[in-house]
Amino acid sequence: HSYYQRTRLLYSDWLCLSSTSPRWYHFDLSRHAAEALLLSNGKDGSYLLRNSHEGPGSFALSVRAKDSVKHFHVTRKSSGYAFGFNEFASLQDFVSHFANQPLLGSETGTLIVLKCPYPWRVEEPSIYESVRVHTAMQTGRTESDLVANAPSFGTKEGYLVKLGAVVKNWKQRWFTLNRNDLKYFKDKMFDEPIRTLDLTACSAVQFDYSKDRVNCFCLVFPERTFYLCAKSCVEADEWIKIIRWKLVSP
Repeated sequence: HSYYQRTRLLYSDWLCLSSTSPRWYHFDLSRHAAEALLLSNGKDGSYLLRNSHEGPGSFALSVRAKDSVKHFHVTRKSSGYAFGFNEFASLQDFVSHFANQPLLGSETGTLIVLKCPYPWRVEEPSIYESVRVHTAMQTGRTESDLVANAPSFGTKEGYLVKLGAVVKNWKQRWFTLNRNDLKYFKDKMFDEPIRTLDLTACSAVQFDYSKDRVNCFCLVFPERTFYLCAKSCVEADEWIKIIRWKLVSP
């Protein structure tokens, strides 16, 4: 009975949020998709609210802070919603709070300003171009205005240092990521890749600390694990996040 009542309360709050503006509640948007959306289409201070994987009554506030995305817990209680040391009677009160107090302080000491809500009309994309068209519509520009100037959503390219399979030395390679193809070339000016990795066969991507190098991450395939190093921790994190998002996307 209590679970039924709690579900009804959650549903009524969802309806309340869905009928108010700005609409930055994204329902069941996943953590990785939220990171991909905010890093690709958002800007410093963009934020959204979504359901947490921890179950009914749990939400997450995802905020872009420069080149990363921070996640904060919002918990449903009998008296309302708890966020940090504050408690709100309804999700609408929670929404209104940020219009007047847009500053967050994380436990690491980072100050984050909530500048612009990310509208819920952007759904977790199954194709990348749809998000770009949405952005054009929201800003009043046409699709042709953006296509020439912006890379397709979900793509990335740059130099990474790769560990060889046979000869265990590190060599710099030019990498491009488009849809589920991760290609690496001898250098940026070469047209033919040395190899194309099909990410649908990749089972995991994560930071790696087994090698005597910094900013390393690995891609796990059935026949081999690839070890790559970026020029910075932020760059490595961006590669990991976008590849991980590819792995969990349909």
